[in-house]
Amino acid sequence: MLQRIQSVWLLLAATCAFLSIKLPFYTGTNQDGVASYNLDASENYLLLGVTVVVAAVALFTIFLYKNRTLQLRLCFLGILLEALLIFLYYRETKTFVDGTGTYALTSILHSLVVIFFVLAARGIRKDQQLIKNSDRLR
Repeated sequence: MLQRIQSVWLLLAATCAFLSIKLPFYTGTNQDGVASYNLDASENYLLLGVTVVVAAVALFTIFLYKNRTLQLRLCFLGILLEALLIFLYYRETKTFVDGTGTYALTSILHSLVVIFFVLAARGIRKDQQLIKNSDRLR
């Protein structure tokens, strides 16, 4: 299970998703006039829920190593959920006062989650090809 490279990629995706719960995505002055306000997943229930689901999908997918087709589908689901999460964060940044905020360096974590899911899906596909080729040789 852990000797497969996609398990490492999925574990890194889950770690980045869990870290993004407390680390800020955007910093600026919000509509209430609070300066240096940090937007993170713990501020909004929808952001928190989707972030936890993305991390849970990544962790759950690690243990489905015997069912590669389901594992591949869950990787694609994780990519779609992370894209939805990035859109929700972008929508939340529009509630800040114009021109007073900046994206935090830790917003890169969300891009890393997508990259790790893609790398895991690539590893799963390579495993499928290896199994298919070994079955063909028998």
